[in-house]
Amino acid sequence: MAIPFRLRPAEMKDAASLLAWRNDPATREASHNQDVIGLDAHIKWLSNSLNKPDLRLLWIAEMDGLAVGTCRADRLEYAWEVSWTVAPEVRGKGIAHQMLSKLVHNFNEPLVAQVKPDNIASMKVAERAGFVLDKQENGVLLYIYPSTPSIAD
Repeated sequence: MAIPFRLRPAEMKDAASLLAWRNDPATREASHNQDVIGLDAHIKWLSNSLNKPDLRLLWIAEMDGLAVGTCRADRLEYAWEVSWTVAPEVRGKGIAHQMLSKLVHNFNEPLVAQVKPDNIASMKVAERAGFVLDKQENGVLLYIYPSTPSIAD
């Protein structure tokens, strides 16, 4: 039997988990900003993020009621940029794919994801979820998930 999986909106009560996942060494290595984030800066970032849903959307992934990861979408001029992180203790179990596959159904606009070329796991997750490699620039791979195509006349 499948373990229940869901995405729910993040809340301030998730701050400790989000900070721990963000500061995990493997997460930092895959991130654009590799600095360790302090608690005060994190709380301010999370509060701002939760109060600006027109600019950023943030979810917590839960399996069997336990938080196992997070994904977010940041508003760009032409699309939403998505990113994801899985709790270190549950990596390698397909959770990132489940998160991203559910996440894409929340949008009618194009989605993009930036992945570092050495982050093979995230490349596979993006491609398996339907993202297509568009180009490489500024040291990252740009994946796109196009909006729902219109039906031809």
